[in-house]
Amino acid sequence: MPETLSRPLIGVTGPDKGGDRAWYFTRYAIIWAGGKPLRLTPKNSHLHEKLNGIVIGGGDDIYPSLYESEILPNTRYDKERDMFELVYIEKALKQDIPMLAICRGEQLLNTYLGGNLHQDLRKLRCYTRNRWTVLPVKTLLVEPDSRLEELLGTSRCKINSLHSQAIDQLGSGLRIAGRDLDNIVQAVEDPSRLFLIGVQWHPEYLLYISYQRNLFRALVQSARQVI
Repeated sequence: MPETLSRPLIGVTGPDKGGDRAWYFTRYAIIWAGGKPLRLTPKNSHLHEKLNGIVIGGGDDIYPSLYESEILPNTRYDKERDMFELVYIEKALKQDIPMLAICRGEQLLNTYLGGNLHQDLRKLRCYTRNRWTVLPVKTLLVEPDSRLEELLGTSRCKINSLHSQAIDQLGSGLRIAGRDLDNIVQAVEDPSRLFLIGVQWHPEYLLYISYQRNLFRALVQSARQVI
């Protein structure tokens, strides 16, 4: 098989300004897994490209009107990016393009499917600290018999935490694949699709852990099926 065909094209969404660190780590993860990454932003959307897979990346909070909630003070939003990524989420779902949704991406996927979010997790925390860190210090409890358990190869592991929001009511078609010790949703999936997983943590910053790399490997392997 020619090299251009053997490396599926994986779109990676992000903001117009910033997001370089997440892009470079995600880019490396996709290349390592055998894919060809393409950076997507609102001003460089590449909508004409035929993608074989997509990563909806992390970033600012989701604009509250998308799930009928109120704007919070001192909170960063990016409505232009919301609209841009919703186009790709819709496209991926309609065409069954393999998708990995990370942090903000998982939240946006959930709102697109009719779910909503907890806007401030601090009041929900009892057993975990409400701090942001790229280090794997938070405990993930993986749901048995889930696709996520199959990929991670464990029912309990450590993840990082760079978010202040999380899923509340679940969107249509999704099922919970993982929670933290406070019972806050940390992963979702749709087992009826070729590959659709959303994670609240950032696996792109945990590539030194083999089972975190499995998420990108599975995405690329699934993307090869739609080349």
